Amino acid sequence: MIPLLLGISILTFGIMELAPGDFLNTIRANDSIPPELVESMAKRFGLDRPWYERYGRWLENVVFKADFGESFSYRQPVFSVIVPRLGNTLVLALAAAIIAWGLAIPLGIVSAVRQYSWWDKGASFIAFFGLSIPEVFFALLLLLFAAKTGWFPIGGMRSLDYNDLSPVGKVLDVLHHLALPAIVLGTIPMASRMRQMRANLLDVLRLEYVNTARAKGLPERVVIWKHAVRNALNPLITLFGFTLAALLSGSFVVEVVMGWPGLGSLTLDALRRQDLYLVMGSVLMASTLLVLGNLVADVLLAVVDPRIRYD
Repeated sequence: MIPLLLGISILTFGIMELAPGDFLNTIRANDSIPPELVESMAKRFGLDRPWYERYGRWLENVVFKADFGESFSYRQPVFSVIVPRLGNTLVLALAAAIIAWGLAIPLGIVSAVRQYSWWDKGASFIAFFGLSIPEVFFALLLLLFAAKTGWFPIGGMRSLDYNDLSPVGKVLDVLHHLALPAIVLGTIPMASRMRQMRANLLDVLRLEYVNTARAKGLPERVVIWKHAVRNALNPLITLFGFTLAALLSGSFVVEVVMGWPGLGSLTLDALRRQDLYLVMGSVLMASTLLVLGNLVADVLLAVVDPRIRYD
């Protein structure tokens, strides 16, 4: 994890440095602002020093003080700006994961058990639709649907009267705003995992030990759920980290298109403003989550498959 995150931080800092200008460009273009004030701001933000010196100081503060620097535009510590937006992104990713896995597993099982039936064909249509439609286009379609019907809010994660609602009302209000972004974000991984679950279960159902279980007179429900489904799930566990990566990267697009106030929209805004340390903190935080997702996938695989623990 350490070399990977270090490489990501160097690459991100280098790309930001290659971009023309800096955060103070807009201020410099304003003739009413004295040059002395611009110089003092450059000194305060460290923009008057060479890039390698600024990167070295930033990395030292991150490693030894857990200090990601100060946001130029918000005039606050980067960590305090990121944490609320990171929480919003995790809420969106969690909701999308619940939709993806909560639909993919049962649909995949039904498709495999009732192969070539109308259930299988219907689930396959849903899967092909989810894999084929671009995420941005799907988001725009749902925004158009929300605008035409008025059934769902457009943008944001809270209503204007949120503070006046009861605790249950606040939860329902957030869920109301969350529904469409979570559906958009969860559709593609749901379709992919459903097809994989169907293929895995079909392979397992043809194995000898399943035929042996049937020959012993075990009910078909016991054969499928106790013997087949669990083994068919093992390959999907290894894909959990990739699913988390897809949800986090996809959430950046969904947040921008659908107005969800998460880490993705914050990062894009910081990029536009060339808020260097806010971009660095956002990218490093997102990268850490992706690496941890792969670690969680390995641990879950060891929990599910005893052979991994024995090895």
